[in-house]
Amino acid sequence: MTYKVYNILYIAIFMALVFPSCKEEVVSNGNPVPNIQFISISNSKLKQFTDSLVVTLKYKDGDGDLGDISADTLSIYVRDSRLTNPDYYHLFPLSPINNKLSIDGVLNIKIKNIFLLSTSPSETTKFEIKLRDRAKNWSNTIFTPSIEIIP
Repeated sequence: MTYKVYNILYIAIFMALVFPSCKEEVVSNGNPVPNIQFISISNSKLKQFTDSLVVTLKYKDGDGDLGDISADTLSIYVRDSRLTNPDYYHLFPLSPINNKLSIDGVLNIKIKNIFLLSTSPSETTKFEIKLRDRAKNWSNTIFTPSIEIIP
């Protein structure tokens, strides 16, 4: 009978040592908070209601959770410096949803329907942009160069 007790004890110790070491592999090797850098804008002079602005950013995210499948999730923050409230846009997933891996790349953000707020012959503005990942971490904020809006 003692032989069976020792066998059970050995099996229990073996299981305690082996099974806690089984963990999900994570390939993330960076900061989970997204980081963005300004690269360029498509134009520095736009005709209101006609021209769109394309802002090109470089992004990096240590756990790859930028973007969401749901179009109702708005994770791109864009604020016109002439206005108080920002606009929000949807960002499609930039990596597979269930994987945690470090990602980096280039992202183009198209801003439409830019218009004059007054009757002046032109106005100048800048755009403030940041990204939010699925863990609700906001990236740093970038600002575009000045953009002239004409009628």
